[in-house]
Amino acid sequence: MENMDERPDPVSPDPIVPIDFAPADEKGPSVTFKPKAIHFIVGAFLLLSGIAGWFVLTAKSIFVEVNPITAEIEIDGGFNFRMGQRYLIRSGSYQLTLRNEGYHDTRTQLLVGTEQSQTHPYEMRRLPGVVTIASNVEGARVQVDGIDLGVTPLVDIEIEAGEHQMTLSKARYLDASQSIAIEGRSVEQSFSASLEPAWAVVSLTTLPAGADVLVDGQVVGTTPINAEVLQGRRDVTLKLAGHKAWQDDFDVIAGEDFVIPPVELEPADGLVFIQSRPSAASVTIGGDFVGLTPLEVTLPPGMDHQLTFFKNGFERGITSVRTEPNQERVLEVTLDPIMTSVAVISQPEDAELYVNGEFRGPANQTIELMAASQQIEVRKAGYVPYSTEFTSRPGLDQVIRVNLKSLEQARLERIRPEISTVAGQNLKLFYPNAFTMGASRREAGRRPNESLRDIQLERPFYMAYQEVTNAQFRLFTTDHSSGTLQGLTLNNEAQPVVQISWTQAALYCNWLSEQEGLPLFYQVETTPEGDRIVGFDPDAVGYRLPTEAEWAWVARTDGSGNQLKYPWGTQLPPPENAGNFADITVQAYLGEIMFNYDDGHFATAPVASFDPNYHGIYDMAGNVSEWVHDYYGAVGSIGGVEVDPTGPEIGQFHTIRGSSWAHGSITEMRLSFRDFGEEPRDDVGFRIARYLED
Repeated sequence: MENMDERPDPVSPDPIVPIDFAPADEKGPSVTFKPKAIHFIVGAFLLLSGIAGWFVLTAKSIFVEVNPITAEIEIDGGFNFRMGQRYLIRSGSYQLTLRNEGYHDTRTQLLVGTEQSQTHPYEMRRLPGVVTIASNVEGARVQVDGIDLGVTPLVDIEIEAGEHQMTLSKARYLDASQSIAIEGRSVEQSFSASLEPAWAVVSLTTLPAGADVLVDGQVVGTTPINAEVLQGRRDVTLKLAGHKAWQDDFDVIAGEDFVIPPVELEPADGLVFIQSRPSAASVTIGGDFVGLTPLEVTLPPGMDHQLTFFKNGFERGITSVRTEPNQERVLEVTLDPIMTSVAVISQPEDAELYVNGEFRGPANQTIELMAASQQIEVRKAGYVPYSTEFTSRPGLDQVIRVNLKSLEQARLERIRPEISTVAGQNLKLFYPNAFTMGASRREAGRRPNESLRDIQLERPFYMAYQEVTNAQFRLFTTDHSSGTLQGLTLNNEAQPVVQISWTQAALYCNWLSEQEGLPLFYQVETTPEGDRIVGFDPDAVGYRLPTEAEWAWVARTDGSGNQLKYPWGTQLPPPENAGNFADITVQAYLGEIMFNYDDGHFATAPVASFDPNYHGIYDMAGNVSEWVHDYYGAVGSIGGVEVDPTGPEIGQFHTIRGSSWAHGSITEMRLSFRDFGEEPRDDVGFRIARYLED
């Protein structure tokens, strides 16, 4: 057992010593960022670089090809960047303005599609040229393309650019015609023309000399003579006292001078030389015809002879003459014209009147004319001259009514009232007027989308007599099928094409325009899914779908100011052969039909199988409903009268007008019935239209 006193002492721990402590003041080292100008510059550069890069990646390269190439180009409606002759610009619609000295300013729509590189051609219209026209003889009348412009000299007159035919005319001169090319662009041009004399110099000598020379009864001098004689068949008479008169006819050609061989005049005894004013009067002596004045006759001496003169338009003249042996006499007779009053009524009122080429004052007057055939002309600068042969009749109230035609009127008269397409469709020309679309709230069957709209149609248009057939549509899309219905075909060539969308109908119109070289009405964008319509050119005269307003005017107006409720009148049921509707032939297929009507067709019928409407247009009701141009909308004329409306600018659906073989209710049978759609249907087709060229 160990002794406890011998165990070692335990180790003592180090004593705890207090230290000074101060709490933290929560302030440590800090870093402060102060932005400098360089930071803003770098940031702005990066932002602009990002925007520029995004723009370059999404923009399209556009070449605006303008004739002339010097035109100033301005694009509004979005950001664009010009690089040389091309622009970087994003897809969309922009306002394009073209300016060039000497050309009309052009403002149009620039449609930028999805293609990466695009070319958009434009042709600017030149301003008229400023033209001066002179001639070698003043006072020559100038006509350009048949329009009277006045007399030379003409200074600073405006003429449209292009090739024109200019004709100058003046009495006693030959007409001078030439083609002139007008540069336009307000370029000053001068043209001159030389009018050649319309006469020839005829040389005459006689033995003996000193004979009076008469041309068509008018004394022009004495032999020897070089006489200026107007072209044409001329009567030349030589008369010398104591000698027989010499007479002959000559064909005088302008500019071809000729010499008549010397004429030896024969001595005359007891002769009477007879003249009249006017010449070429018929003469009888003792009731026997002896010739036309001027003439020379031999009469028995010592007795009185009765001479009678006749000429159309003049009073009969009677005189007597007595001859003596070896006597020579000259007898002159003046015939009094038979005058009658003729009223001339002209439009425009400030036109001028010419009778036989002689100016007679304003056209609107009552004028005294001889009772003979005379050339009547009514002229006014800027209008097509009117000319006619007129014979006044004594004792009758006679009126000459003249409506001068302006250049525009002459153009309109050349317009064809009916045209045909390369696909065989016939279209009729219409000059529409104001009418009201829609239906009154009190009309039975009216729907809310038939609001009354005041419409003013000002642009003449053509519309097809018939709906487009399967045969006509397959010229465009050869494999199209209109399908079948309950085992019956809708695909015969003469049946209206159905199962087509509005876009297909619009593309058919563009195709038809291309075949005839007409400007396209619809603007097309090609996408991987196919062509789609992105807009239209309202000024284009290519084929298109009728606007809703045009369709309604042709369907509803009857020429007497009334508007039809149904194609045949105001009451149901329709008369026989009124159209192809939902009748007893489809009672097993459709729920709502007309039991008291039978058109003999289960579905579509060949086009034009039924009576046309007042305007001669077929199937405006029945057979198939029709796509029209407009997007669908249900607004009324809140802003007043709508002039040549083409519908809302945007929309999902397009308007469908007219009833079809599947319609039989009072709502659908009315001509104001409006439908809409997007997809093809077996009872919807279309017909074509186009504006009249300006």
